[in-house]
Amino acid sequence: MNVFGSLVESAVSSGSSLLGRAVHAHILKTHDPPLPIFFCNHLVNMYSKLDHLNSAQLVLSLTNPRTVVTWTSLISGCVHNRRFIPALLHFSNMRRECVPPNDFTFPCVFKASASLHMPITGKQLHALALKGGNILDVFVGCSAFDMYCKTGLRVEARNMFDEMPHRNLATWNAYISNAVQDGRCLDAIAAFKKFLCVDGEPNAITFCAFLNACADMVSLDLGRQLHGFIVRSRYREDVSVSNGLIDFYGKCGNIVSSEMVFSRIACGRRNVVSWCSMLAALVQNHEEERACMVFLEARKELEPTDFMISSVLSACAELGGLELGRSVHALAVKACVEENIFVGSALVDLYGKCGSIENAEQVFSEMPERNLVTWNAMIGGYAHLGDVDMALSLFEEMTLGSCGLAPSYVTLVSVLSACSRAGAVERGLQIFESMRGSYGIEPGAEHYACVVDLLGRSGLVDRAYELIKRMPILPTISVWGALLGACRMHGKTKLGKIAAEKLFELDPDDSGNHVVFSNMLASAGRWEEATIVRKEMRDIGIKKNVGYSWVSVKNRVHVFQAKDSSHEKNSEIQAMLAKLRGEMKKAGYVPDTNVSLFDLEEEEKASEAWYHSEKIALAFGLIALPHGVPIRITKNLRICVDCHSAIKFISRIVEREIIVRDNNRFHHFKDGNSTRRNSGSAGCHGLTSEPYRGQLKAGVDSENLWTIQFDLTQTYASASQIAGL
Repeated sequence: MNVFGSLVESAVSSGSSLLGRAVHAHILKTHDPPLPIFFCNHLVNMYSKLDHLNSAQLVLSLTNPRTVVTWTSLISGCVHNRRFIPALLHFSNMRRECVPPNDFTFPCVFKASASLHMPITGKQLHALALKGGNILDVFVGCSAFDMYCKTGLRVEARNMFDEMPHRNLATWNAYISNAVQDGRCLDAIAAFKKFLCVDGEPNAITFCAFLNACADMVSLDLGRQLHGFIVRSRYREDVSVSNGLIDFYGKCGNIVSSEMVFSRIACGRRNVVSWCSMLAALVQNHEEERACMVFLEARKELEPTDFMISSVLSACAELGGLELGRSVHALAVKACVEENIFVGSALVDLYGKCGSIENAEQVFSEMPERNLVTWNAMIGGYAHLGDVDMALSLFEEMTLGSCGLAPSYVTLVSVLSACSRAGAVERGLQIFESMRGSYGIEPGAEHYACVVDLLGRSGLVDRAYELIKRMPILPTISVWGALLGACRMHGKTKLGKIAAEKLFELDPDDSGNHVVFSNMLASAGRWEEATIVRKEMRDIGIKKNVGYSWVSVKNRVHVFQAKDSSHEKNSEIQAMLAKLRGEMKKAGYVPDTNVSLFDLEEEEKASEAWYHSEKIALAFGLIALPHGVPIRITKNLRICVDCHSAIKFISRIVEREIIVRDNNRFHHFKDGNSTRRNSGSAGCHGLTSEPYRGQLKAGVDSENLWTIQFDLTQTYASASQIAGL
């Protein structure tokens, strides 16, 4: 019979219910009932662990007598399969039969009560363990402590920890991990130091918990000290510890160290967590292109997971890589993870940020479940496009509809941004003023920046300045930037100077603020002052950011800068520009040269404006893309007033739909009309800061699975300049 018991245990370890049932059937045929108690216990354990609860209960009902081992096997199996309520019910039935629980029973029921967040039940179990003396066992005490932590009873958890006569490594790990989860990072670090003082030997779980504490505190030096400790320990080659280090360095902004740790993990030993940690670190540190490269490397070793796909989708969203994102979407469909809530939310965010709101709506409507991140992504998508009606409608559906979700800090930033884009002053102010009372959210700098932008765009610049002076927190760069933009728009040079001076104090190296201030002075005809600002920039070594525009054609990204003549189709581009210029002149187009920085003749200004990077990119798009296909242009800086007016004219002449995404908003041009579909207020949400430094390709492999290649080959001769960005 012992041999059959071993076979049943083999069925459990291999997950083969067929083997277990075959052994059970053989025993029933060859042995008369009742079966031995120890073999029944094996059967109960096998059926419960393999999640055949009905069979386990049937065997238990035929077992006589039912011992604590029998009941504990059933309870343990239920907990193993996350059937926590049945586990507690079986524990209650065991108590009714007057079978006392043992040191293996209590950890199971403590875990069940913690998972169900039932602190009262947990306290009752603790009382039983105290009464029976089981609490003195280190594993029972540790599980009781873990239950108190996970049910939010911090005082009881601390008392439990202090009163434990013996603490093993698992107890210390539980204490440190729960302290980190509760945000008590200093407490976690103090506990780790105390653990070392009592000659404790940490393991991989201890190291990872400590690294999480350092990451949450952004304590790079402390984490580096632990890294040195790990290098001298036997865990220096442990993959889980290396994964923790990758995550820690990524959260602290030290991406070089993350990559160093990742590179030292042998290729064959990297697991899915290693790749996910590296992907997350790159995305968190705005290294989106390298994140795409890592994703491609990961695909050579393993199938993409939901986390990997959601991470690379976030990278695509920040890059503005719509076609690349669609290829990853195809991968998600092939991997059957498109309905995952994190993947779905990332897809909504991708399509919203890339201006493809129809795709975002489709993904959003087809998601089987949605969380706050999903709603925020969809509302943010409408805010990016300046569709205040849809943004507010969805906001009301989220907060007042059947889901009844409370908005977050990010939600209200998106809603206020949408109000700003549409000039909905009263509605925006109403939402802003109700943040504390209605939603319990204290307005932050981003909210104030949106409201300043809202008031400024509506011409209420003085009122916006008064709001800044009443702010309970120090105004940030985004707040003063919004005011400066409003002053430039409405010619408020005196107030603009105040905003500019504040910006120069907060970020003296930002060339954008100097340029905006200089442009404002130039627009007002104050050429000498504008020249002085430019001279000050040169004197302190501030260089104006180089403007780039790029367009994707057949999965290849073509990047242009002002006066660019390096493209292989330059002669065709110049011919197209000359043709457009002539047709626009006949149609009555007059260039807007009011913001030119140099006091040139009007004809010279108009000629200069024709060689801006967005116009060159548009000319190339007209040559390379077939009629009927929308031309999507992305620019790393804001589109100038003249280019906006010119592209509006061109959309009517060439009868094409043109979408320009600058670093602040979407501009949609069609039939000579434009809709400024904004991505955020000045200083609220930025979009893309620079072009791809490579060439994107998408194709289909032999199994019809989408593959993505990211070939770091420059598309034209200005590669070295782009790489220096």
